[in-house]
Amino acid sequence: MTPSRGWFLPQTPDVAAMLGSQAEVTSAGMDAFEAWAGGDKDAGDRVREIEHRADALKRELREALTEAFTTPIGAEDLFELSLRLDEVVNGAKNTVREAEVMQARPDGPMRDMARELAGGTHEVARALANVGNDGLREETAAADAAVKSQRRVEHIYRTAMSSLLDSDDLDEVTTRRELYRRMVRISDDLAQVAQRVWYSLLKES
Repeated sequence: MTPSRGWFLPQTPDVAAMLGSQAEVTSAGMDAFEAWAGGDKDAGDRVREIEHRADALKRELREALTEAFTTPIGAEDLFELSLRLDEVVNGAKNTVREAEVMQARPDGPMRDMARELAGGTHEVARALANVGNDGLREETAAADAAVKSQRRVEHIYRTAMSSLLDSDDLDEVTTRRELYRRMVRISDDLAQVAQRVWYSLLKES
């Protein structure tokens, strides 16, 4: 009896769906980060818990990439998108931890930046949800929206940094400057995710 040909086919895990799941969990983490920056102290614990979930999804995706015979976009692009998403939620977790260590409560600029970061992450998740589904226009529009939200983060950051010049409290200035810079680094990572979406899709188009 001749074995079924299907027995010889390599595994084809749905790596696009796995990346989409990581993006959704990352979005949930950034929603918790926004809540924390808005004054919800308990949300800091949610950020940490969700970061662990996102990290597990990143590891699962990496393992799947070693088994996938074909991928909807380049395996290198999937790896890089997953890595940058992980850095976004890691940045949020580390910002919460740093604020707690310095006993600094989030202020207005942090709240505003966190809101833009959460919104931009949702746009990135929307783009990644369509990877492999021939949704080029929707994916790139969402990536563009994510980049625009991060430009607003930069504007908030510059305004906040300028306002620190009026303070005579050196400790406060040092603390705020560090926290603001951490949030801008999150923004940079998120913008790189959005730009990588464009790059990976253009290669496949």
